Amino acid sequence: MWNDIVIYWQQEHSIMTPMVRLLLESIWVTLYMTLVSTALAYLLGLPMGIVMVVTDKDGLRPNKVIYRVLDITINIVRSVPFLLLLILVIPLTRAIVGKVYGPTATIIPLVLAAAPFIARMVESSLLEVDRGVIEAAQSMGADLWTIIWKVMLAEARTSLIVGATIVLGTILGYSAMAGIVGGGGLGDVAIQYGYYRYEADVMWVSVVLLVAVVQIMQYAGTFLSRKLDKRVR
Repeated sequence: MWNDIVIYWQQEHSIMTPMVRLLLESIWVTLYMTLVSTALAYLLGLPMGIVMVVTDKDGLRPNKVIYRVLDITINIVRSVPFLLLLILVIPLTRAIVGKVYGPTATIIPLVLAAAPFIARMVESSLLEVDRGVIEAAQSMGADLWTIIWKVMLAEARTSLIVGATIVLGTILGYSAMAGIVGGGGLGDVAIQYGYYRYEADVMWVSVVLLVAVVQIMQYAGTFLSRKLDKRVR
C-alpha cells in the first residue's frame, strides 16, 4: 500500500511540477511583453500626445494640418480591433523580428495598438493643466520646450501616472489576446491548455494570475500618483 501511495504522489507531482513551472515562466513572459511594449509605445505615444496639444487651435503653436493628420491617424488605428491588427501587421512583424509568433514578435502589434491610446491619454492629461500656469511661464520668457517639459509635463505628472497604470492594464489584456496566435504568456497558457485541452483548472489559474498582476500594477500606480500629487495631504 505504501508503494502505491509513493507511486501516486510521484505521478501527481510529475504532472503538476511542469505545469507550475510553465505558469511561473508565463508570468515573467507576460511581464516582459507588457513592460517592454509599454516603454516602446510611450516613445511613440508621448510625443504624439504632446504635439497634438501644442498644435491644437488653442495650443502654443497652432497648426491645423499637423493636428488633423495625427487626430485622424490615431482614430483609425484605435478603431481597429487588436486581433485584426495582430493579423494586419504580420508582414511588419516578420520583417522586424523574423517570425510572427512568440513574446518578442507580439511586442510589435502591442506597441502599434497602444501608442495611439497613449497619445490620447497624454493629450487628455496635458489639457487638464491650468492655462494660468502656462501663461505665467510665457510671461517670464520661457521657450516652448521649457513650457512643455518643466510646466505642462510637471503639472500633469499625477494624471500621466494614472494614465500609465491604465495603459499597463490595457496592454496586459492585449497580450492575453495574443495567446490565440501563440504569443506566449498567461494568455497563451489559458488558451492552449485551458481551452483547447479542456483543462478548466489551468484556465482559471491563468485568469486569477492575470487579475493579480493587474491589481498589483494598479496599486503601485495609485500609490505613486498619490505620493506625487501635491493636492493630497
